Amino acid sequence: MIKPKWPLFFLKKPDRFLVLIISTVLFMVSATLYGEGNRQRALEEKASKETVSKILDPSSAPVPVPDVPASKPTAPKK
Repeated sequence: MIKPKWPLFFLKKPDRFLVLIISTVLFMVSATLYGEGNRQRALEEKASKETVSKILDPSSAPVPVPDVPASKPTAPKK
């Protein structure tokens, strides 16, 4: 355990409980910010994958078919 006089040098009578409260709050804040950063990174990766997939997917526009000349009717065999 850390001596309370070291981090709380500005108090006349520092207490270990106060050090415990401060360290718990700092841990919770850092864990929350770390989790939020991971969530933001996942959202950015998902958005970039969606953008790439939209670019690579073919559009549903009709494709023109070339004109094929009509073939000559064949005469029936006798």
